[in-house]
Amino acid sequence: MDSDNTERSRSCHVVAVPFPGRGHVNPMMNFCELLVSRRDDVLITFVVTEEWLGFIGSDNNSPRIRFGTIPNVIPSEQVRADDIPGFIEAVLTKMEDPFERLLDGFELPVTTIVADTFLFWPVRIGNRRNIPVVSFWTMAASVFSMFHHFDLLLQNGHHPIDISERGDERVDYIPGLSPTRIADFPALLHHKNPILPRTREVLSWVPRAQYLVLASVYELEAQVIDTLKSIFSFPIYPIGPLIPYFKLGDRSSVATASDDLHYFQWLDSQPCCSVLYISFGSVASVSSAQIDEIAAGLRDSCVRFFWVARGATSRLREVCGETGLVVPWCNQLEVLSHSSIGGFWTHCGWNSTVEGLFSGLHFLTFPVGLDQVSNSKAIVEDWKTGWRVKRNQPAGAETLVAREEIVGIVKRFMDSESIEVKEMKRRARKLQEICRQANGKGGSSESNINAFISDITQLPSH
Repeated sequence: MDSDNTERSRSCHVVAVPFPGRGHVNPMMNFCELLVSRRDDVLITFVVTEEWLGFIGSDNNSPRIRFGTIPNVIPSEQVRADDIPGFIEAVLTKMEDPFERLLDGFELPVTTIVADTFLFWPVRIGNRRNIPVVSFWTMAASVFSMFHHFDLLLQNGHHPIDISERGDERVDYIPGLSPTRIADFPALLHHKNPILPRTREVLSWVPRAQYLVLASVYELEAQVIDTLKSIFSFPIYPIGPLIPYFKLGDRSSVATASDDLHYFQWLDSQPCCSVLYISFGSVASVSSAQIDEIAAGLRDSCVRFFWVARGATSRLREVCGETGLVVPWCNQLEVLSHSSIGGFWTHCGWNSTVEGLFSGLHFLTFPVGLDQVSNSKAIVEDWKTGWRVKRNQPAGAETLVAREEIVGIVKRFMDSESIEVKEMKRRARKLQEICRQANGKGGSSESNINAFISDITQLPSH
């Protein structure tokens, strides 16, 4: 018993608390799995709402990642979808007290708190209790810099952001960023966004954390990351891509329900690089009218496709015909890595973007909101590995992309003999190599993870 107590007193007890959304929970869980895979003296308590424990509780196989739960802040998923500002306000005001009560109940002292950057109250709690706090940023480093330098937009007369009239104007004064159209700034920075004040408040707490972890690869955003390191006094660790690359080849998590059981068999039967993978994410939605145009365009293009379409699979299967497969869910990284996949049509969420990069794919970009327009800009202009589906529209316009245009762009995009496509694929393979080397032995992300672990395991217990 004494030996066990001594061992426990030496353990590094990390409490991780993500923002309760899939694009935040998944990368933090991947981060935690990487931490425990590298040191056997790290114990992690992963704090989620009761709803999220139901989503992910069975997915965790590590004995050194345990769960702590707090009550749901919004009673149902539908209410949350209908009132995103209300959901965010509830997260920022209703999670703090139950989280702190949870901390009081731990037998093992907490040595570090890892908190999503969009949660400011863990920083307040950690500072009050003298527990180091890691601010965990789940988007691109360039998007963080846009938020951090918001005042420069004010000083240069670019805020309130006016997409309709000034969307094509370029901002060239954000440190570390290439010139960026006003229209390509995150939707959260638009003056009509009701959560802009809260967003600014949340970001103001970052300097009061002790570390900043970025879910990005240093080589992908070296200039902006170097700039951030020169601004902040605390350590900054880019440790991406924070995707489950360490589980590739394990298909045990593939859905086993009815018609979703055999989608890998369908992929196995397709020619190499012939299938267009399509997914528009799990939060912000594409209009029903636009989905209908996409479905008709895919059917008329005769291009093979694999479409993850939540909630409308039966209807889309009828519209699309026999040239593709429509499913409600899949193991995305496993599918993107399949030899039959030849391109990625994406909403440009950051997790999907880096999964596409890791898989060496070129992109069709179809951003819906949030940080997605910024990621689309990086894909098309900075990395030059994709095309905008809405590329000919005026900045900020919401014009429907018609099926005829979709037919043309999809056929050109999947034309493996096209010189332009070949060049995009060449650049995509180069970025794939960068991402994989970063996680390999001696790579930048592996070195940063090891340095981060060394820092937090040498901290005294509190």
